[in-house]
Amino acid sequence: MLIASNLFMTFAWYGHLKNFSQSPWYIAALISWGIAFFEYLLQVPANRIGYSEFSLGQLKILQEVITLSVFVPFAVLYMHQPLKWDYLYAALCMMGAVYFIFRA
Repeated sequence: MLIASNLFMTFAWYGHLKNFSQSPWYIAALISWGIAFFEYLLQVPANRIGYSEFSLGQLKILQEVITLSVFVPFAVLYMHQPLKWDYLYAALCMMGAVYFIFRA
């Protein structure tokens, strides 16, 4: 559920840069809000379920890892951005965050 919600949110936040770049900002905002509605329909129950198993900090770091995992393919495949080593370095930093927030 969190992966799907992140996909919706990534399109809501950044998809308009490709699809509605010539439209007025308020049109892009309304479309983004419509997409974000579906994100919240998935994100809210996913976080409620996740909170029964994880701490709040663990949920947040998990969300950030999922965000990076969704954003990189979106940026490269959909937005045609170059694949950069910086994404790998960011992922390594996130692995450190996962280690520290999930350690016993």
